[in-house]
Amino acid sequence: MQLNADEVQSALPWDALITALSEMFARDDVCSPIRHHHSIQVPGEPEATLLLMPAWLSGEYLGVKQVNVFPGNSRQNMPALSSHYTLSCGKTGRPLMLLDGNELTARRTAAASALASRFLSREDASNMLMVGAGRMACRLIPAHMSVRSIQTVQVWNRNEEASASLVAELQAAGVNARICAADQLEVAAQQADIISCATMATAPLILGDWLKPGAHLDLVGSFTPTMRETDNTAMQRGLVFVDTRKGALSETGDLIIPISEGAITKDKIVAEFHELCSGKHPGRSGLEDAENAVTVFKSVGDSMEDLAAAILAYQQSSHS
Repeated sequence: MQLNADEVQSALPWDALITALSEMFARDDVCSPIRHHHSIQVPGEPEATLLLMPAWLSGEYLGVKQVNVFPGNSRQNMPALSSHYTLSCGKTGRPLMLLDGNELTARRTAAASALASRFLSREDASNMLMVGAGRMACRLIPAHMSVRSIQTVQVWNRNEEASASLVAELQAAGVNARICAADQLEVAAQQADIISCATMATAPLILGDWLKPGAHLDLVGSFTPTMRETDNTAMQRGLVFVDTRKGALSETGDLIIPISEGAITKDKIVAEFHELCSGKHPGRSGLEDAENAVTVFKSVGDSMEDLAAAILAYQQSSHS
């Protein structure tokens, strides 16, 4: 069985996907080794990269995502990145399904942010600011809206044409969305109950001094030690949660940089998804001054999320 991008999207409705992620992170028996990273020589072209991300549940399911990064493709007007996910039977190794990896990744990433919001944002959160207007923003907004009654969405992007395009899509879908002008980011951030960032920034875009009491900051974009979307103050003010400690402390500049500068320590992380989803930490309701606490969620992604999404897609497709 094979699912293309549109079929992956249809097979992963937000509510079911968020629940699947929560159930996966609550388990103690998931194996998710560190991803394999290999350099590949391409004659006449820049070096390519092969990433392999496996995860399995013994006796149930085995999955692996293959990501191919070929920078030279851009000269031929081809995407530099392509990926697919293979789900197999955990008892026999028999392949069960091949899924489009790009859509699977984007969708599970947005669902992870929504899962964090369900634990960490205020239940009455109604004003959302989306920083970034690309592939992830299109998914993060509806994902967040599936767990909170968002009444207004503002979209900020360095390129206002990109903001306008996304806002038009959202409005056509019935969302009360509007463009945040390039020079109005601070004002919008000061008003927002939830701020979600999905950019390629290497310098802070959202400053900690802008966050109002009770705000929730969702950081998606930074996936290398030199990338960051917020500043040291935000990490000092906020109560920090992550998808996995091992990933967050080794991959994202949003944590690595303030730790290296002595602004915070790794102990600043309050909890990871396993603790939230297994009930070991209740989330916002368990925080001191829960109404006014500023929460920060930093995701870097984990192969457990891919596995949960692939299993759900397989089960949904098998029963349809």
